[in-house]
Amino acid sequence: MTTTLLAAFVVGLLGGVHCVGMCGGIVATLTMGLAPEHRGSVARQLPFQLAYNVGRVGGYVLAGALMGALGALLLESIALQWAQRVLYTLAAAFMIALGLYLGGWWRGLARIERAGALLWRHLEPIGRRLLPIRRWWQALGVGFVWAWLPCGLVYSVLVWSMTAGGALQGAAMMLAFGLGTLPNLLGIGLLAGVAARYGEQAWLRRAAGATVIVFGLYALWQLFLT
Repeated sequence: MTTTLLAAFVVGLLGGVHCVGMCGGIVATLTMGLAPEHRGSVARQLPFQLAYNVGRVGGYVLAGALMGALGALLLESIALQWAQRVLYTLAAAFMIALGLYLGGWWRGLARIERAGALLWRHLEPIGRRLLPIRRWWQALGVGFVWAWLPCGLVYSVLVWSMTAGGALQGAAMMLAFGLGTLPNLLGIGLLAGVAARYGEQAWLRRAAGATVIVFGLYALWQLFLT
């Protein structure tokens, strides 16, 4: 389990090049929506940026718990060995698709993001009612809603969390992933211009994508060895 959590953290960290494009505009908008006395200082912004991200990671943890519980239910309902192989194969395939997506070689996961827009349509107005943000708890609530934004990166790791073995394990995997995304998303919020230039580097996106593909191929290799 420790190796899996480390892998989920690394995927979150590498996926930061995607986060710049996907969430950079959201973070910048939230930052500019703060009162002038807060957005003019990194120190005064920090509690709000931390609250956004604590809420977002909390949303991931809840989603991971739900997916982990669903995976455990499937394992109980279907022949154990067959179900494990199906779930691990699906997770590995999503990891490879994610790597291709991050590297800009294939955009298939964008279709899954569009499917997730159905849920987002109902959640987005909840987040809008918390704006403008003047208190930390509003930022926390917006972050929790933000976690459900349609995102191929998040969806891929959620599918992976189905194989974790249960609700707690799925929650732990999404927590590790969420912590991996923190450096990039905090950087976008506090140093928006620098983070944006960092995420625009094509070679960096391709390197991150190739590394995630290796994770997926390794998972498949481990699966067929057993």
